Amino acid sequence: MLQTRDITKSFGGLRAVNAASIEVQAAAITAVIGPNGAGKTTLMNIISGFAVPDAGSVTLDGKTATGARPHQLCAMGLARTFQNLQMFSDMSVLEVVTTGRYRHQRASLLSNLLHLPSTRAEERAAVDKAREILRFLGIEESYWERRAGDLPYGVQRRTEIARALATEPKYLLLDEPAAGLNNQETADLGRVLRLIADSGVAVVLIEHDIDLVMDVSSRIFVLDAGTVIADGDPAAIRSNAAVIAAYFGGEE
Repeated sequence: MLQTRDITKSFGGLRAVNAASIEVQAAAITAVIGPNGAGKTTLMNIISGFAVPDAGSVTLDGKTATGARPHQLCAMGLARTFQNLQMFSDMSVLEVVTTGRYRHQRASLLSNLLHLPSTRAEERAAVDKAREILRFLGIEESYWERRAGDLPYGVQRRTEIARALATEPKYLLLDEPAAGLNNQETADLGRVLRLIADSGVAVVLIEHDIDLVMDVSSRIFVLDAGTVIADGDPAAIRSNAAVIAAYFGGEE
């Protein structure tokens, strides 16, 4: 289980996250939603090691992860994508996904320098795993050798998710993965998220597309002004008065 307990983070006089506690179960899709400026990305940055909380704790499967660096968290089984694409756009799709395998390489520096058999074996295994993931996510083989930056935006989004999956995470954090996608691409993304969860990887989804969130999530946490104001299944969140007020304003 991934847990945060009373996470608090301020920037100057602004409290971006205020004693926020969430829980992410294995092999499930958990969403964190809220209005713009609610603190969602700040919370994700803290969980993934890109920011340090002022107070509170993060644990991964019972192990303390508070303040760990992103590469340390990756080794603990956590991967993420970003709201804005963070990809090697000049590489081929296959090369981009293969970069996610480097944390699993065990060949020595000497072997890498001399390109010894152990290095070549690891490189072949990395490419084979990348191909497996691309097939799993339904990325057509005709795209694999093409420059990643030239592909349709929806394919680029899935390629970024594929690279994160190549690290073999237990927990996958996705920040606005549906941003910029059309209706068909969003529907395809929903199927991809279910496939990932069904494979045993827990998905943490920050997303403004409420239809997508309600369709795929088993549990939803709602942030407003940095505070968790509600959590529950989609049906409970739809009918929660505090959530409705946060999104649409209360009645006069």
